Amino acid sequence: MLFFTQCFGAVLDLIHLRFQHYKAKRVFSAAGQLVCVVNPTHSLKYASTRCAAAQTPAEQGALPPCHHHEAVHDPQLVPCTCPLFSCPWEGHLEVVVSHLRQTHRINILQGAEIVFLATDMHLPAPTDWIIMHSCLGHQFLLVLRKQEKYEGHPQFFATMMLIGTPTQADNFTYRLELNRNQRRLKWEATPRSVLECVDSVISDGDCLVLNTSLAQLFSDNGSLAIGIAITTSKVHNAEAEM
Repeated sequence: MLFFTQCFGAVLDLIHLRFQHYKAKRVFSAAGQLVCVVNPTHSLKYASTRCAAAQTPAEQGALPPCHHHEAVHDPQLVPCTCPLFSCPWEGHLEVVVSHLRQTHRINILQGAEIVFLATDMHLPAPTDWIIMHSCLGHQFLLVLRKQEKYEGHPQFFATMMLIGTPTQADNFTYRLELNRNQRRLKWEATPRSVLECVDSVISDGDCLVLNTSLAQLFSDNGSLAIGIAITTSKVHNAEAEM
């Protein structure tokens, strides 16, 4: 009976996962669009900050500051770009993707257009949903964060970061789209470089921002499907033609 119960539970989980894929593909009708189901992760960086705040000033350790591009003295080295951890790693920009995949186990999905299906949106803040997106010969980092910008009022912030330089990031445009129940919401912008701080992008509000009520309008049984499309910018295309 125990063996049967465990097997039956695994089958139900698989059916539920396939059903989530089907719902996302039904909402986003573009043919060949890939669906990535992303589970939430509580940020250990925020947990470390809360623990440090509970200590006395003498007991607090110096937490690593938010790294900006201007703060990197050695132009050949960049800090870890994973927003989940206060990771002390530094390395060349070319090996950032390998570090994120091997050390932080961040999945990577390929394709010009994908669907980012974030599960368990009801979990308390702070919570992050993160994947890497590979297309047009570059890798991008998509970060969806649930965070209380004001106490008792959690919001959702979604942004796309290019794993490259700010000059390279200016060559692209990304679009985030929510589509459900005859409602459509789009955010289109130039991605920021991972050499900038994800926390600063979210603090500035230079990203897709959803309050709880708006997120619930587009969510389905606690999951939020976000369509992602990346294109080269018009300015870049015009320069290429010239």
